[in-house]
Amino acid sequence: MNNIIIKTENLEKIYGKSQVKTHALKGLSMEVPRGSFSCIIGPSGHGKSTLLHLIGGLDKPTSGDVYIDGVNIAELKSHEIAEIRAKKIGFVFQFFNLLGNLTALENIQTAMMFGKIPSKEQKERALELLELVGLSDKATAKPGELSGGQQQRVSIARALANNPDILLMDEPTGNLDSESEKEVLKHIFDIHKAGKTIVIVTHSNEIAQQTESLYEVRDGKLNS
Repeated sequence: MNNIIIKTENLEKIYGKSQVKTHALKGLSMEVPRGSFSCIIGPSGHGKSTLLHLIGGLDKPTSGDVYIDGVNIAELKSHEIAEIRAKKIGFVFQFFNLLGNLTALENIQTAMMFGKIPSKEQKERALELLELVGLSDKATAKPGELSGGQQQRVSIARALANNPDILLMDEPTGNLDSESEKEVLKHIFDIHKAGKTIVIVTHSNEIAQQTESLYEVRDGKLNS
């Protein structure tokens, strides 16, 4: 088994056409070891989130390659990338993106539909994930009935719905107060200890200092 689970080679991303172009990434290459907890840091607007989105297959590079577990997703068709995302990658964003008309339990179960988990297993697994993030008593609560920290913990449980190898997190505590941030971080670190590869984008030096590997992105390049 390859010890490098995420790899990018000469990654470039250019937004815009003709005379108005933005070079978000400029030949960026990096490797992320399997089972590691890695942090991408850097100033706003320098390419951190773009990098995360390319790693997760949410966008395609202008040029260069992105390998997930040895597979170059930059060469895949959209439906093939979607299949890899469903099986191997979980996403957690700054804004929780929960469906407001569904309960916490149903939000998690919805993610399992894309992973083709049998319906009879969905509820049992969703309840296990809510217990993992300390919210087993909130299964029937809708997002509007939960605090920000609780909503983010539901979104983490949802990201784990299909038991992915990789969790990609874009400012997961950026919209939380300090107490909620501590709660959410505790669960993130517990999940990492259980063996997940985690890559987190953050502006928080405090969070960055607790991770195993730091990747600083400036002006679209990796600052070595």
